[in-house]
Amino acid sequence: MKTEYIKQPDGMAPAYSVAEGQTITAWAVSGLIASYFPGEPAPAEDRVNYRFINGFVDVGDLPCRKAFWSSMVGRPLLPDTAWPTESLNLPGSNRRVEFTGFWHVPTHLRRWLKGTFRTETARTLNLRLKTCGGVRIWVNGQEAVRFEPFKRNTESTTDIKLALDAGDNQILVHTEDLAERDTTWFFELEMLDGEPLSVLLPVSLDQDEVRELEALAPGVRPARDVFVNQPLEIIFGTAPERDLPVEIKVVGHGHERPVLAHSRLTLKAHQSSLTADDVCGIPDGYHGVHMTIGSGTGSVTRVIDAAFMSSISPLPSEASLAARKRQALEYSARFGANRVGRLIAMMETGHHDQESFDRIIDATLASIDAREDCSDFIMVPLLWLLGAYADRMPDAVVARIRHSVRSYRYWVDEPGNDAMWFWSENHVLCFHASQLLAGLLLPDEVFSASGRTGCQQAELGRERLGRWFDSVEAHGLAEWNSAAYYPIDFIGLLALERWAETKISARARAQIDLIFRMIALHTLAGVPAGSQGRAYDKELRAGPLTELAPFAQVAFGTGWLNNGVAALTMFCAGGYEPPADLAELAALTRARSVEARYSQGLESAKLALFKNEAAQLSTVVDHKTGQKGHQQHVLDIRLAGHPMARLWVNHPGEDDPWGNQRPSYWAGNGILPRVAQHRDVALLIEDTSDARHAWTHAYIGRDGLDELIIEEKWLIARSGGGFSALWASNGLELITDGPTAGREARSYGPLCGWAGIVGCGNDDAFKTFVERLGQTTVSFDPELRRLSLTPPGGPAIDLSYADGLTIGGEARPFTHDQPHPILTYDSAASGTGTDGPFYS
Repeated sequence: MKTEYIKQPDGMAPAYSVAEGQTITAWAVSGLIASYFPGEPAPAEDRVNYRFINGFVDVGDLPCRKAFWSSMVGRPLLPDTAWPTESLNLPGSNRRVEFTGFWHVPTHLRRWLKGTFRTETARTLNLRLKTCGGVRIWVNGQEAVRFEPFKRNTESTTDIKLALDAGDNQILVHTEDLAERDTTWFFELEMLDGEPLSVLLPVSLDQDEVRELEALAPGVRPARDVFVNQPLEIIFGTAPERDLPVEIKVVGHGHERPVLAHSRLTLKAHQSSLTADDVCGIPDGYHGVHMTIGSGTGSVTRVIDAAFMSSISPLPSEASLAARKRQALEYSARFGANRVGRLIAMMETGHHDQESFDRIIDATLASIDAREDCSDFIMVPLLWLLGAYADRMPDAVVARIRHSVRSYRYWVDEPGNDAMWFWSENHVLCFHASQLLAGLLLPDEVFSASGRTGCQQAELGRERLGRWFDSVEAHGLAEWNSAAYYPIDFIGLLALERWAETKISARARAQIDLIFRMIALHTLAGVPAGSQGRAYDKELRAGPLTELAPFAQVAFGTGWLNNGVAALTMFCAGGYEPPADLAELAALTRARSVEARYSQGLESAKLALFKNEAAQLSTVVDHKTGQKGHQQHVLDIRLAGHPMARLWVNHPGEDDPWGNQRPSYWAGNGILPRVAQHRDVALLIEDTSDARHAWTHAYIGRDGLDELIIEEKWLIARSGGGFSALWASNGLELITDGPTAGREARSYGPLCGWAGIVGCGNDDAFKTFVERLGQTTVSFDPELRRLSLTPPGGPAIDLSYADGLTIGGEARPFTHDQPHPILTYDSAASGTGTDGPFYS
């Protein structure tokens, strides 16, 4: 239920009525106050046990957090009301007042907010305060609330009381947190009283203008899934009654957050769309679109994302791997992101842009010297650059690189006061690879953070890498299929394959082989897809624009290049070659299909895949069923007719479709479902009874579909020769307005059964596919939490939330517990064929 707007007499501040269960989200907001806050350097407790999981990792308190608690909790803080209003926070798609973001170094973040609470008689207002961070509240100049848990990325809750006088009460809020890289920062004030509260914005604004801003901002969306040599077009949820200024900045998602385009436009009265003709021809990518709607005090901000491509057609294929590597190096040297990987491409191709070279070196060394989070990702290719091309760089540049290498912090046992993340699978690899390679390159020099020589650093790196390989060789990767993190794994592994001693090099090569095999299995028509251990919106909705996509293009011969250079140029500059049989897995010939089953990660993510020439169905089976999710992407469908043709099912982890929490609205799951897959059919049971969102939904990559049919409980899609169908027991409602219009189909209710099916063929085959769906019997018993699907002429496929999968009444447990995929071609194991595939 949305906060109700109160129409005020002319000249009065805009007002809202907030009822029980709703949250107070109408505030005037200050600018961000940010300051570097490192604390005192100290070694950290080494809690890495080489047993990698996805989700919260208890790493202890870093020096910055200890200093923050000792100096910030309970400190005197005078109320400040002199600040100018930067923007308005208006009721919309988020129950929270949220400022979540990413900061690469420890940073103290603060904002002030103010509002007015109106009541006819004096009352005690009962609210539930939730926050990540700390909150203080003043009522009419007197401090009334001080709640400062300051637990990193952990929500804390307390019930509070505010004593309000009759009339208008001036409310001042101070929210703050310590940012250590990814930082969830918000507060939420929920009404507990049955009596509504009137909340006024303390700003001199026309009420109708505020009302328009409130309606415009939450519903904004790009006009299409991908802009192909087209200007950016933005759709708003409504049309204003007057002209409104709109400022747009298109910002890359890379580490340096480059501004790719900047436009100042006017949204005309009675128009609900806006075309930025000068935002066209920008670099390919899935970019942030930062908007300021309105001006001055009367403005709101909104950040969404949009995909931009110069062509949706794959690159003309080069015949040999060597030629494709050269092609990618030439592209990266000219168009790569401003990261050190681009310098490797410059060195390999001879395309030397001195201005770009100097800028990248300066930015790289500044990040490393500041020990920014993720600087380990650029240290590894910097060491490759130093090892391979030192004789071709100026002596002064080489000396600066060597100094930065000697001064870096390579592990938690070395003193530091940074926010670098040492504990996840990909970071552990890159830190250990950096330590080994730095020691090998500078064996006799002393590394200042540790006091060790290069030889000593290398020996520690060897031992630690041995433990990392022992873990992933036994269990596989916790971040399976991740379009975000496979490229990061490649950073460390490719460097080790090229520069490490024989034993470690061989282990790295074997792991690269396995990753490429998993990429090949889950690549369709040049786009890597599939279920993922860790997923973000910017990978799921980006199609061929992920950093992983160029690896598929180079390795298998079909796909796209983009500006991703974190590891690609090391692949192309090195001698490693993927196994020769993988190209056939990546692009199946007509009438062929392949199934794969295997496990990945310590927690045994049981992966199932069915792929034919034009459709792919991928799941993770029985993964932490009923538990709170993180970034696990559990059911994924990819169709071959268009690079953006993709569908999936999830339980939203937050309110805002453009949010970036973990889990988010589209990436990950608030509550993880029970999932099973057999051949070309997947079954999924959602039980979200204890969650805020008592519904689940499907994402529809609409622009990539040639046909879309939604009838009651069925959603049927075709893209080229690939078909898919989704069935939901509670019915499907296509969302037709707001930020997800045309891209979201919801199924309401906390208990829901879903089915996912794929097929392929020509137009006649699609008609047959639809007919067979009509002959399919699907039912869901919410009391037993049991889902049953019987295809025409096939056995009953049943999934029990408690007991798992049965086929024709026989239990089918998932028994493939090894990290190497077990493949079945053309469902050969089904014998007579009565066991599937059923729709392909």
